[in-house]
Order: sequence, then structure tokens, then C-alpha cells
Amino acid sequence: MGQRQRQRRTKTGVGNGGTAALAALSALGLMATLAGCGASETSGPGVTLKLVAADYGDSEANSSQKYWDAVVKAYEKKTPGVDVDVSVYSWNDVDRRIKEMVAAGDPPDLAQAGTYADYASAGRLYEVDDLLSIPVQAGFLPQLADSGKVRRVAYGMPFAASTRVLFYNKKLFAEAGIDSAPRSWSELAADAQALDEAGVETPYALPLGPEEAQAETMQWLLSGGAGYTDDVGTYRLDSDENVRTFTWLKNKLVDKGLTGPTAPAELNRADAFTAFARGEVGMLNGHPSLMRMAADQGVEYGTAAMPGYDGREHATMGVTDWMMAFKQNGHGEEIGDFLDFVYSDENVLDFSREYDLLPVTASASEEMAASSRDAGLAPFLDELPSAALYPVGKTSWADVSAAVKEQIGRAVRPGAKPGVVLEQLQQTATVADRE
Repeated sequence: MGQRQRQRRTKTGVGNGGTAALAALSALGLMATLAGCGASETSGPGVTLKLVAADYGDSEANSSQKYWDAVVKAYEKKTPGVDVDVSVYSWNDVDRRIKEMVAAGDPPDLAQAGTYADYASAGRLYEVDDLLSIPVQAGFLPQLADSGKVRRVAYGMPFAASTRVLFYNKKLFAEAGIDSAPRSWSELAADAQALDEAGVETPYALPLGPEEAQAETMQWLLSGGAGYTDDVGTYRLDSDENVRTFTWLKNKLVDKGLTGPTAPAELNRADAFTAFARGEVGMLNGHPSLMRMAADQGVEYGTAAMPGYDGREHATMGVTDWMMAFKQNGHGEEIGDFLDFVYSDENVLDFSREYDLLPVTASASEEMAASSRDAGLAPFLDELPSAALYPVGKTSWADVSAAVKEQIGRAVRPGAKPGVVLEQLQQTATVADRE
């Protein structure tokens, strides 16, 4: 039935003649025939879709609830008979709330969060093919869309993206006699030493605390020529390259006191960003939202590609958040139509610009790249096509990510052996991948 639905859908809303046809079928007593072929997916007028979404704002003034309220208002105006009820939760709560709803047997129709693979593997989600029109589905950036697959089937729809680049404080660099961003690890270490000698409190901020240690870790692993997995997707956290990376971090930055007064295992990304915006940090890895934070505090900053261990550019880290649709309540037609509206260029660009994120569609990315108002995002857009993403298609990633957040900071503590910590994480990943 899914293929027939995709062929006949016009994506112009529920009120396009389908309602009358269903009413006629019902009057003829033929709805029972459709029951085995997804009748609940074309339930007609009076449908209310429930959406749970994450909050990208940092205050009530720019809460994501306001964004979704505007999108829903515009959609409901053009699509009589379909209502969308949106609940927005903080990133600290959204994954837990979705999990609780699913466990209680009352999943939302749509959920926008950081992962999807567990629900896909459990057979709870619609395939993307059964929801989106062909132009909308084809419009996703390929490398993002590919990460939305479990066993080569797409279940996750990329919703928001970002990349990481090296931020540096131009004033502090000038005071330390540094005239350009580092291009290699050796240059980064030398610049950090010069910043330290110039009295900078935190020459390089290394946030390996529990908030987002998996991100800082991945960026460093990539710049060292490896990553969390190998070329065929098998975890290799304890590879020779990764051990080399964390041994270098410990010996050349942490042990020499070049990562600031807070131990990396206790430093969270948000605190590192705040310190950079106060002018206390010489360098750190950052995503686009740091631009606004720094500018608001009058910090003149520069950006550059993350230095590679050998002076060459290596893959940078990209992050994608996901939209998924649960099958339990049906309403596949209405869900698909609403998502086609959500992924219009206008809505994608509005969201990206409001929260300093990158568009997930090719056409919106091209428009942003050509717009002078978005010039500050150019370095991040340039990194996106070649960015490496978390292995979110692996159902084990949630457990592995949690373990990295909890343990990786120990790898650079005084007296620690980075290789031992990475071996322990590899054991955790191997077990998780078997379950």
C-alpha cells in the first residue's frame, strides 16, 4: 500500500479530494477492505498530529516554541482539518520525554531530537520513502540523508546541522605575537605556549566534561586521521591513531597547563563558550552559535579549519539532529504533508538563521551561501560537504556516546595512560554493538 500512496499523493494537503473519496467508500461499507492496507493513514478531517521537539533557544524570547507556533499556524491555515500540537522540551529532557511516551504506549506522531536508530530498529518508525514527496526527499544534502539510514533504509530525516571550526581571539593572539591561526598540532601547541606566556588564562579550552565530550573527542580524533569507527563502520576507539591523539593532548597541552584552570574532565562546552565570550580563552573548537555569543560581548574572533596532526586538513566534525515519525497512530499521509511543508526552503532558512545553524537541504544551503546576511556562516558551510558525522545509524551509539562523555576526560588526567582509557571504551563499544 505504501508504494501506491506515494504515487497518488499530490502533497497539497488533506482537502484535495481524498476526503470525499473516503467518505464515499465508508458509505459503501468498503472501509474494512482498506483496513489491511493502511486505512488509518488517510483518516481525513479532524486529525491532530502530536510533535515533540527540542528547544534550540537560550531564553524564552527565542524559544523554539515560537518558531513551531508560527510554522503550525501557517500550515493549519492552508490545510483545514489537520491540527498540529507541538510540545517543546530542553535538550536535557527531550530524549527522556520521548522515551517515556513510547514506553507508556503513547508515542508522538513526530519527534525531533538527537537520535532515531533505536526506534527504527524496533520497527516503530515510518520509512522516509513512505512519508516525503520525492522532491523533498531528494533535496536533503546526501551525506546527511545517508546518516539517517539503518541497514540501508532511511528512517531519520536530518533537521538541523552544524560543523565545528577553530575559533581564536584576535586580540589575545596579537598580544602574544601570533599573526595567524595554527595549521598543525605543533603550531597549535606553540601558539598555546605563547598565549600562556602572555598571561592568557586558558590558551586552549578542552571541554571533555559530561555535557558534550563526545563532540570535542570526535573532532580531535578526526584531526588525528581516524575517528570513532573505521571505513566499514566498526568501532575502533583504541586505534593507534586515536591513542596517538590523546597521548599528544595529554603531553603537549594538558600536562603543560595550557588548557586552563579547570580540568578538561570537568569543563563543559557551554562553560568553555562562555569563557571565550568573556575574552578569557585563546582558542577552542566551536559551532556557529559561538559567533553571536562572542560578538554580543565585543570579542573580535577569527575562525579556521581545525589543525591536523601533520599540517594537512582532515575531516571536520558535523552534527545533525533528526526528525522521525512513529507509525503507531497512523496518519502517514498527514505526517508526510506536514513534513513537506516544514522542509520548504523558507522554513528551513528561517530556522537555520534564528539559531545559527546550517540548512539540511541543498537548495537552502545554496541560498544561504549566496546571501550576504549569512556571510558569517560561510566557514561552516564550507566544511559541511566533507564533514564526518556521529555513527547515529548504529543502535549502540547512544550507549557509546554516554560512555565517552563519562570516561574520556580520565584519559588526560595526571598519571593517566590514554591508551588504557581508550581500550576500556572500545570494550564498551564492542559489547554495545553486539546487543
